[in-house]
Amino acid sequence: MAEILPHDLPESLRNLGKLVLEELLEASSIIEIPDQTEILRVGQYVKVIPIVLEGLLKVCTQYEDRDLLLYYIRPSESCVMSFSSGMNQKASEVFARAEADSKLLLIPIEKAVKLGLSDPQMSALFFRQYNQRYSELLDTIHHLIHDKLDKRLEAFLVERSELTGKNPLEISHRQIATELGTAREVISRVIKKLENEGRVRQESGKIYLP
Repeated sequence: MAEILPHDLPESLRNLGKLVLEELLEASSIIEIPDQTEILRVGQYVKVIPIVLEGLLKVCTQYEDRDLLLYYIRPSESCVMSFSSGMNQKASEVFARAEADSKLLLIPIEKAVKLGLSDPQMSALFFRQYNQRYSELLDTIHHLIHDKLDKRLEAFLVERSELTGKNPLEISHRQIATELGTAREVISRVIKKLENEGRVRQESGKIYLP
């Protein structure tokens, strides 16, 4: 296993105390995964906490036969749902998948819990992640309750373009429907409405934003 050096880590981790950082590096590992790799399944017990170094992850929940996008995990961020499940030794209620070729730092859950309890800086790092995810989940609930689907869909496409740096987006109507928790036929109809209004353009399986 290749040695992990401090410069491999995001600034939030590099600023930890020397002894804590050494303990973290000794216990952790770095992996590279291709786009669309599933790193966590519903019902799986969490053994490691991922911190994204490069790339992008998405975290979704499942209800009956529908998925719903909860939030994205960007570089220097982690999945607090994984941390919560691992800390409480509960099966995961969400699943996570890479949305681009990604590089992850994997911290064993036992080490993450120990450092989170013993080191104020590590504890503060996790609490910042909790606060950020909590705000994002509240935004998701707000949009579900108050926004019409055309507004949610347009916001989804804009965010995905910003996160991936891609325009046009190569994403199927079925995938969009899965992440927004609705049917493919509904998404196709709403995208056509957005296209007629000049808010998006479709061509050869691609979706262009203004």
